[in-house]
Amino acid sequence: MLMNNYSRASVSFVRGKGATLWDKCGKDYIDFASGIGVCALGHSHKGVEKVISKQAKTLLHTSNLYNITPQSKLADKISNMLGGGYELFFANSGAEANECAIKLARKFGFIKGRKSEIISLKNSFHGRTIATLAMTGQNKFHPDEFGAYPDGFKFYDDIDEIIKNLNQNTAAVIIELVQGEGGINPLDKAKVQELARILKQRDILLITDEVQCGVYRTGEFVTSKLYDITPDIITFAKGLGNGVPISACASRVSIFKPGDHGSTFGGGFLVTSVAEYVLSQLSRLKNSGKLDKKIAKFEKNLDKLVEQNSDIFLKRVGLGLMQGIVVKDSNLLSKIVSKALECGVLVLRSGDSTLRFLPPLNLSKKEMKDGFARLKLAISEIKK
Repeated sequence: MLMNNYSRASVSFVRGKGATLWDKCGKDYIDFASGIGVCALGHSHKGVEKVISKQAKTLLHTSNLYNITPQSKLADKISNMLGGGYELFFANSGAEANECAIKLARKFGFIKGRKSEIISLKNSFHGRTIATLAMTGQNKFHPDEFGAYPDGFKFYDDIDEIIKNLNQNTAAVIIELVQGEGGINPLDKAKVQELARILKQRDILLITDEVQCGVYRTGEFVTSKLYDITPDIITFAKGLGNGVPISACASRVSIFKPGDHGSTFGGGFLVTSVAEYVLSQLSRLKNSGKLDKKIAKFEKNLDKLVEQNSDIFLKRVGLGLMQGIVVKDSNLLSKIVSKALECGVLVLRSGDSTLRFLPPLNLSKKEMKDGFARLKLAISEIKK
């Protein structure tokens, strides 16, 4: 029997292809969620399948006590994609990548004079381990029954307030450039740049949590490129492995020594081989111009949906293919998600009032068209 820690929909999927899923009854669904932003190349991608099969026939695990060639190749690839100068640590989930960032920040702070405080933003989300929950800027994720939470984490309403509260104890500031669980909220570019400049002046680390918004989700490999900043630490997960569990912490701060951190499964042969392939395919998609065209088309469809349903929708928010529509009445949000599922399209919620869209980055024209047609049907049935 499973633990009762998820509110699952009643549907059970048995296979997928591209952005389409089928349940055990044979009904098809257009996937505008991609496993919460994970399956960037869609389901059952032939190239991913070949990489998995090939690696499974040779070697799966030896541990990080020995050199892992595809891990080193992936580390070099990511560092080069970031412009060079980054060291990589690989783990299994976004929370683990952020745990690595926490330890780097605290060791950095210690070296600089016993500073340990890490500051985040209100409405942020950084993971479900005890430390990353403490770093998450939403009180609903801090119930008393999971306390006591570790000290050294604070969150503030906005960037101006963060800047005002920087002090001799601040080791790092962590931000999501687009808040994934906080309403698909892109941060203000000028404010982010001001924060980055001040942190550099004061020798405080800037960490960008790109677990959800990274890996081309917002149109570039890292969203920090859109903001014209160079973070000291960047964390990745979700779209990096197209479904295999892999995350990464990329750091320009070189302070770890053997024994400071580790992972039994992190960065194994299978996941790093797949991630290297995924990045190659996504880079090709971006460089061909096809990704930008898909983004523009998806945004146009969303804008039209908002315009045609201005009685229930307030506005479109987000960047790239990390999009949301703000619902005027938050009570409608769950109804829309449920009705959309009935009509054969998967969408998500974010925060209290945002309908979230995280489709595969190689979404086909037909799947996009069918998905929006089904979503329009769901909305029309709700409005009856």
